[in-house]
Amino acid sequence: MKKLLLTLTLLAGSAFSSDIGAFKGLNGSLNIAGGTAHIKCEKEAIKNIMRAYPEISITIAGGGSGLGIKQVSSKMIDLANSGRTPTQAEIKKGDLKLFRFAIDGIGIVVNKNNPLSNISTQQLQDVFSGKITNFKELGFEDSPINLYTRDESSATRKVFWKKALKKSKIVPSAKVISSNAAMKTIIAKDKNAIGIISLGLVDDNIKLLNLNGVTPSVKTINEKSYEVARGLYLLSSGTPKPLAKAFINYMRSDTGAKIVKKYGFIAVNE
Repeated sequence: MKKLLLTLTLLAGSAFSSDIGAFKGLNGSLNIAGGTAHIKCEKEAIKNIMRAYPEISITIAGGGSGLGIKQVSSKMIDLANSGRTPTQAEIKKGDLKLFRFAIDGIGIVVNKNNPLSNISTQQLQDVFSGKITNFKELGFEDSPINLYTRDESSATRKVFWKKALKKSKIVPSAKVISSNAAMKTIIAKDKNAIGIISLGLVDDNIKLLNLNGVTPSVKTINEKSYEVARGLYLLSSGTPKPLAKAFINYMRSDTGAKIVKKYGFIAVNE
């Protein structure tokens, strides 16, 4: 019996040291901010870490990828969340180091009671440019389209504009929403809404549209038949400090990959 208990203890210790055990002996605080797509999976990781190591304090906030990049570059925070690759100018200015841990898709969403199920690239461009303003122009009932987008610091918006809209314009009258979570709430309440959101935030409260007949999913992103996708990064200014490095490694560990997949992202262990 003692031998069995010792074996189990050794196995548990080995698994522990391979991911969350990397925090052993560390203490202090870690501040993370920026992109909002990352928040749900990172909150679960933070809960695991702080439960195992109460002497460590980790905070996380949103604000968008652009803000996160600015804050980490000026050393206001320890790590930035970004849903886009920083520009070369941003990398040089902030001495940024990039650590990708997941791949995320960006979906076009409507209210769950909306009969629309598919949209073409041309229709999407016409909706976001303001050329199409009513659902009857998409073959449905006479209802005005309430268009929602993200703010200009959002990587969700930048990647959507580049890969889905092919860099066509977004009409200034589109209502600007501050985060993926807020977007989901708005779409769920507004029967005439069309918006964009991280696939990791999609649930039964809203409806995800096919784009050109392709359903956004982990499978179609991996196959590259759905191209509106981006990497999710953690960024540091210079070499990450021990606590930041441990967090990055945890998000890229086997345990981190399970958390990432749980929230609808594609894990990247590299």
